[in-house]
Formats: sequence, C-alpha cells, structure tokens
Amino acid sequence: MDQNNPFKWRHYESCIILLCVRWYCRHCLSYRDLEEMMVDETYIKIKGVWHYLYRAIDSNGETLDFYLSKKRDAKAAFTFFQKLASIGDPRVINVDKDKAYPCVFSAMQEKGSFANTELRRVKYLNNIIEQDHRTVKKQHNHSLGYKEFASARNTIEGIEAMHMIFKGQIDRIPDGTAYDVKLFIEGVFKAQGLAA
Repeated sequence: MDQNNPFKWRHYESCIILLCVRWYCRHCLSYRDLEEMMVDETYIKIKGVWHYLYRAIDSNGETLDFYLSKKRDAKAAFTFFQKLASIGDPRVINVDKDKAYPCVFSAMQEKGSFANTELRRVKYLNNIIEQDHRTVKKQHNHSLGYKEFASARNTIEGIEAMHMIFKGQIDRIPDGTAYDVKLFIEGVFKAQGLAA
C-alpha cells in the first residue's frame, strides 16, 4: 500500500471508501448491506461465476432494455448497443469508463446508428442507472445466486418487468393499484395460454 496515497489503484473514489468504512464502524451493517446501499455495477452470480448485466434507462428513470452477458467485453457491449439502437436514437448515452464503449459506439455509428447521439464517459453522470440497479441487485442478493444462465435471464426479465410496472411505465395499468397490477399480470399470462 502506498502510504502517501492509500487509495491509489482502488476501484472507488476515496470519499466512497471512507463513507463505507464510517458506516460499517458506526452502524450495525454487514458487507452485504453496504454493497446494496452503495453505487455499484451490476454483476450477477450464476453457478458461482460473475456475469455482467447491462441495463439502460432514460433520463426519467424508465427502463429501456437490459442484456445479461457471460462477459463484459466489446462483443457484449456491441450486442447491447444493437438492442438500444432498435429502440431509437437517443440524444446522449452516459456510460462509465469501460474501454469498450468508445470503440463499440464508433462501430455503431459506422453502421448508421446513433448518428446524432453523444457518448459521455463520465462515471458520476451514470448515477441514475447505478441507483436503478438496486432493485435487481436486492433480488439477486436474496436469491444467493442462480444455477443456470437461462433461468437467471428469465428471472431477471421478470424482475425488470415488475420494476417497470411499479415505475408506472405500463399504460394499461390505469391507477397502479395492487389490484390493477394483478389484473394486468393475469391478462398477460392468459394471453400466453399460461393461466386458466
């Protein structure tokens, strides 16, 4: 450890680390509590191996899409950006400092997507999405990980759908009451032939 700069090469800024240490020493919190409370990227454990969950929300906090990947690399980022391009052309995309994003973004522009979109690689601008990760992370922490990739993806899809419902993103739920949500979900399952 560098005595002059004990936080050198750490993943988080020194103020975040010190805040966590202070809360841990002052309150009855576990490491898991701190992880859930703090801003963090979303990794999902499947069969003991961490996978990356790409998520996109708009400036109002509404979920746009998600993509569960075995790796966090340029290929996975490209697949996720392709999914986003099918939704439309956003004014700006805020991402963290992952090195894959600029190359993938340029490749997407060469293919004709994101022509009028700005890519901003500033970690603090990404705080809205980091905060929105909490719902998925909380469910993941309670499940203690998943056993199969397909079941993890399907479960996360359900979690994301419920999160969208309770964020008010579904027009067909008039008042957002528990009863309206129940009727909507029953209707979806009936339409799929999955309910009596």
